[in-house]
Amino acid sequence: MAMTEAVVVLGAGGHGRALIELLRDLPAYAPIGVVDAAPRAEAVLGLPVLGTEAALPGLRAAGIRLAVAALGENAARRAAAARLAALGFALPALVHPSAVRARSAVVEEGAVVLPRAVLGAGVRIGRLAIVNSGAVVEHDAEVGEAAHVGPGAVLPGGVRLGEGALVGAGACCRPGVAIGAGAVVGAGAAVVGDVPEGAVVGGVPARPLRPTA
Repeated sequence: MAMTEAVVVLGAGGHGRALIELLRDLPAYAPIGVVDAAPRAEAVLGLPVLGTEAALPGLRAAGIRLAVAALGENAARRAAAARLAALGFALPALVHPSAVRARSAVVEEGAVVLPRAVLGAGVRIGRLAIVNSGAVVEHDAEVGEAAHVGPGAVLPGGVRLGEGALVGAGACCRPGVAIGAGAVVGAGAAVVGDVPEGAVVGGVPARPLRPTA
């Protein structure tokens, strides 16, 4: 019989709530509590808030081996994961049971794939990346470390999404485009060409967005 392993959730915000529900849908894991930089409640979705990150060393010493960095902002998630790893926590990859995952798709440490997402043949989802609800990552596409594919976004075959990049909800891309590290693609955008590192684009077709004065 498969063992169920305890998991602590770092982050009590919206992404934290999503991952609590995801963990509850995975028989191999049992979320035991939440830690947060600034706890605002005694419980999140019925799961006890165990305090700030100061509680983490005690949890690790008590034998809790697994943790999830449940922060939606890419840089914050990467930093939180580094703190967890330094304390000796392992970061499991989490794939919702309703996701459609090709056998050849790879999901690396700490990445999460939320309900009804699709991972095609030869896909690689990098460490700490998020593939949000209903997103499609098609054959041979790559999602870089700590990147985020928003709800309902579509990355067709061969797309490369750089580290820490964000593709907003409902956005789509032409097959084979490259989106640079740290770039942001706005919600509903249509990306028809490569996006440089750190750029912010939006619209149909997607164009650079300039900050307003």
